[in-house]
Amino acid sequence: MSSLSDVGNLMHLYLDEIDPGAGTDAPEFLIKASAHLLNQKGGRNWIPVIVKETGEDKYQVIGNSFIYAVVEAAGLERVWCIITDGSNDTVEVTKILAGEEIPKINLSKASRDEIQSALEYLVKQPDSILKSVKPAIATNRIDEAPRQYWNTLEPIINLKCGITKGKKLDALKQVFYLTPQSIPETITDSEIIKTMSTADLKAMAKKQGITGISKMKKDELIRELSKFSK
Repeated sequence: MSSLSDVGNLMHLYLDEIDPGAGTDAPEFLIKASAHLLNQKGGRNWIPVIVKETGEDKYQVIGNSFIYAVVEAAGLERVWCIITDGSNDTVEVTKILAGEEIPKINLSKASRDEIQSALEYLVKQPDSILKSVKPAIATNRIDEAPRQYWNTLEPIINLKCGITKGKKLDALKQVFYLTPQSIPETITDSEIIKTMSTADLKAMAKKQGITGISKMKKDELIRELSKFSK
């Protein structure tokens, strides 16, 4: 496996020593046209492939998969690579910096600006399912909601911000994740209760000792919990 002296080094590795990993979804035209240009311009990939070592003289691509595909299509025997420590954190950061994965932000703690930036990114994507959503309105309502208690993104559909259940809600999973706080035994603001998911309402009702929870609908849960609120 990689010695500490190899980590961070630029090395000229043979392609048959490298597993391409997940590969690239780039169109075949871009790969072949780039390979043709690479051969015409000296055959050196000035932007290195990022790899981790998986065994003795064995490696796996973790970033810049497109470059690996181009070098392979160009028929070259070797490719310039940067060796990494191969840790999960390194793999995650590398894929994001290489533009191969979308970074996500923690909606439980995100600032208003971070939420708006993420929503604007989604809305501006080609053929976005969220193109009818107004980021400013959605941002305000999400920011003001008790998102620190959410276990899922489902409560967003109750905010009446243009994001409905199904594909629109699922699209948010591209940029958001949650690390929810424990739900307190009681929340004193009835408006907050109305924005919570059915599952969270049932959890709170259980803490309050309310019976018959399993058969209650959301509006019934809200009505019962509102008795404990201001």
